[in-house]
Amino acid sequence: MLQTTYLILCILGTILPYSQFVPFLIENGLDLKLFFEQLFINRISSFFGMDLIVSSLVLWVFVFWEGSRLGMKNMWVYITSNLLVGVSLGLPLFLLMRQHKLEEIAKKEHLIT
Repeated sequence: MLQTTYLILCILGTILPYSQFVPFLIENGLDLKLFFEQLFINRISSFFGMDLIVSSLVLWVFVFWEGSRLGMKNMWVYITSNLLVGVSLGLPLFLLMRQHKLEEIAKKEHLIT
């Protein structure tokens, strides 16, 4: 059930942000100057932009710390998903694969004891 929830959040975390980003790309192309101007156009959008930047950094630390602790592989995938979509995909994707790894470890421990 938990893995299904994380999977649904991955899907929503991709579709919802891109539903806003794709029209911007169609209208303006990959105009990074305009993107950042609009992201920081007022205090409220700046609040969300800064929150996103800090949340991304926290995610990167968590991915490398927890992923290393559990012996997870391909941790670059979660950072890349964060950069290409956002925390809304990177975090639930990492949590999904972390849960899979935790269940794998639990099964191995059960077989050993």
